[in-house]
Amino acid sequence: MVEPVNSREFVDSATALVEAARRAGADAADAVVVRSRSTGVNVRLGKVESTESSESNEFSLRVFVGRKIASISANTGSDPKILAERAVAMAKVSPDDAYEGLAATEQLVRNIRDLELYDPTNVDAAQLTEAALAAEEAALSVEGVTNSGGGSASAGMGGLVLVTSGGFAGYYNGSRFSRSVSAIAGTGTAMERDYDFSSRIYYGELEDAAAIGRSAGARAVKRLNARQAQTGRVNVVYDPRVARGIASHLASAINGASVARKTSFLKDRMGEKILSDAVYVSDDPLRVRGSGSRPFDGEGLEGVPLNMVENGVLKHWLLSTSTAKELGLTTNGRGTRSGSTVVPSSTNFAIEPGEKTPDELIRAVGTGFYVTELFGQGVDMITGQYSRGASGYWIENGELSYPVSEVTLASNLKEMFLNLTVANDIDRNFSVASPTLLIEGMTLAGK
Repeated sequence: MVEPVNSREFVDSATALVEAARRAGADAADAVVVRSRSTGVNVRLGKVESTESSESNEFSLRVFVGRKIASISANTGSDPKILAERAVAMAKVSPDDAYEGLAATEQLVRNIRDLELYDPTNVDAAQLTEAALAAEEAALSVEGVTNSGGGSASAGMGGLVLVTSGGFAGYYNGSRFSRSVSAIAGTGTAMERDYDFSSRIYYGELEDAAAIGRSAGARAVKRLNARQAQTGRVNVVYDPRVARGIASHLASAINGASVARKTSFLKDRMGEKILSDAVYVSDDPLRVRGSGSRPFDGEGLEGVPLNMVENGVLKHWLLSTSTAKELGLTTNGRGTRSGSTVVPSSTNFAIEPGEKTPDELIRAVGTGFYVTELFGQGVDMITGQYSRGASGYWIENGELSYPVSEVTLASNLKEMFLNLTVANDIDRNFSVASPTLLIEGMTLAGK
């Protein structure tokens, strides 16, 4: 990749759209450009299967006429006057919306921070191919690995340009590099598959391709000769890979949009204990080099770091301007552009680490189930009911003993959160992060 070009020109184009909307009769307007560019390579068994490259600059204009709202998509060659007139005409015949609107002018960020989200390192298809092949070769070299599910590598950038009639004009760019490989061990019906990957904002911080491959191969071999576990109540330890899913369920449940729609099982729990004692959950949009960081949100506000949960007690919803109005609250800068609309979302969301190491947590369990992979979509965010297929390792005498597969874990997220213990091994290279988690008293359905 190279340094993004024409960012200032995109700001000028967005400004022209907003000015045209005001001249066409809009009381307020904002224009957004969502930019993306990526190159990816996929290989399998030493050969390149595909090389893909894409680039897009998606414009959208949103206009307000009184309480009426309309939006329209555009491209770089569109006439601002025609687009603006069309959007305003659409707004005039739209129903009233009591909550949508621009953020208040006094809330807009004036000095946009540099959060070090963009690495201009130019990585071409040849380098991506070399990394993908190296990862696959290393995976195939592991004793017991019999086949490859393929390797891949990619490099990309994205950016947001926002201009509002309230006086905000700004942009930022972000980069992303990744490597991954899938390995297959065993033969016939006894085959097992596993993977490893690395994804970073800065190219130089990626894990070594060969190390990723060796790890994927070792993971696949370790899963051979899996058994079913006995049906019953069990204490479950979630590996950080799957623990991030638990954190994602929590982020969804405290999203203001879900609360306003009454589709969250936590909708009436503000100020109440929802997690076990001493557990903190944070959301930080301003983390330097954070995967989910942003110097301003989709409405031009600088979100502040928040403890969403303190000592197990729910303290905040994730809020955009419109969602906050609907709930009678004030936005906390979590608005995200979804097409031409704004919805709340998390940024760098994390279940904060505790004091015990993962090994200490496992030893304390004695007998239980260590989960490394989950299957299915059996989570009801309205009721909190939870049922997922799972595989991993049985814990005996405080140690991982043998692989387990073809079991189902069931509980309710309300109970799971209250019976949760956190380890100290968090990896913050993900926009949703969690350490190893122990959840006591789940139901395992096996043989």
